[in-house]
This record gives sequence, C-alpha cells and structure tokens, in this order.
Amino acid sequence: MVYIAIFDTIDNAKTCCNMNKQLERLNSVRERIDRACIAAGRPPGDVSLLAVSKRHPAEKIMTLNKMGLVSFGENQLQEALEKQKELSTLQLQWHFIGTVQSNKTRALAENFQWVQSVDREKILKRLSAQRPENLEALNICLQVNIDRESQKAGAMPEDIPKLAELAGSLDNIRLRGLMALPRQTNDPQEQHNSFKKVKNLFDQLNSGGYDIDTLSMGMSHDLEVAIFEGSTMVRIGTDLLGKRPE
Repeated sequence: MVYIAIFDTIDNAKTCCNMNKQLERLNSVRERIDRACIAAGRPPGDVSLLAVSKRHPAEKIMTLNKMGLVSFGENQLQEALEKQKELSTLQLQWHFIGTVQSNKTRALAENFQWVQSVDREKILKRLSAQRPENLEALNICLQVNIDRESQKAGAMPEDIPKLAELAGSLDNIRLRGLMALPRQTNDPQEQHNSFKKVKNLFDQLNSGGYDIDTLSMGMSHDLEVAIFEGSTMVRIGTDLLGKRPE
C-alpha cells in the first residue's frame, strides 16, 4: 500500500504538471489573439480559437475542454471518429479540416458540426444529401487555394462564387464562410497579401448577399497577420497542444 501511495502521488504530480503546462499554452495563445485583435483595432474576443488536435490523444482534448475550449479540428476521419467515441459524454464541437474524399462524406455529415475544407460541387451535394434530418444544418466553409499552389487542396478563387451559389441552394448545409491555407513564407508582406486576398473574396460574397460570418485563416506561425487582415477563427495546433506525437 505504501508503494501504491507513492506511485499515486507521482502520477498525480505528473498530471498536475501537464495540466499546468497546458494552461500556460492556452493562456499564451489567448493573449496573442487578444493582442493581435487590439493591434488591428478589433475588440478582444472578436476571433475564435479552434484547437487543432490531430494526432494528439483524447486526454489532451478533455483537459482543454475543462479549461473552456469546445471546438476541435481534425484532419483524419478514422482518428477523429475514435476520439468522438471516447469523448462522447463531453459537449464538443468537431470541425473537419482535412481533404474531403467522396467516400468519407457520409461519416462527415453524420458526425461533425463543421466541415471547413469543401472545394468541389460533388462534395457539397453529398454532404447535404447525407446529413441526417434530425441534426442541424452542417456548417460549411469553402476552402480557397488563394495562392494557386498545385500541391494544395482548395478551389481556385474564381470558382468560389459558383460553389457559394450551390451551397446556398442546398437544404441541409449552412454556408458559413471561407477557409484558407496561404503559402508558407517568412515574408510579412507576402503573408499580408495572401490573407488580404482571402478577405477581399469573403467581402465580395457578403456583398453578394450570402451573409457569411466565418473567415478561418491563421495558424501558430502567422495568426497575428491573419487577424490583422480580418480572420474570425484561427486554427492552432503546436503552440496550443505541444509537439505532435510521431
């Protein structure tokens, strides 16, 4: 019993240490977001935080949820479904942010609240048709390949209006906005230019009557620039949850 008590004490100390580190990361990210909002002339709290939990264990999601986070992003369907099952008692909001394959749309439509990476008409139609009637409309972001990178998913900017028109005509989805993964660069001006182009496209859709509210852009390395250019949601992985397990 003495040994058990010692081991329990060690385990509790490790758990407490891990939670403290997680809280420090969360507070640091929130402070960065608030500072970026203020620098952009926007009120703190104007930008929501999506925790990118891919390849991280369910325990970390549970810890962050205890700290008030409810929105989590995954890009591998099977991994996400396993976590959803393990965490089914929690009130979480699941966002799919990976490439959407046609044979995965039913599972996405049935198990997620958001799909942020839609870039084809076929995917829009399948998600709408396969969304269960007892669930609220599936929130959709159209992924735009703003820098026209051949290795990346996303619709070309000129194809976004047509996709938005289709999304607006479908019954079981709700078009919320745009998602973008601009070219990675250390040049601040290039970062600003890419994010600005996404914001311009977002504004054009709103001017066209689509009433969208979500501009999902910005990650750990560039969230300040993204917020300055109008992001309403940043997707943070490493700086929030630590290095991903191999």
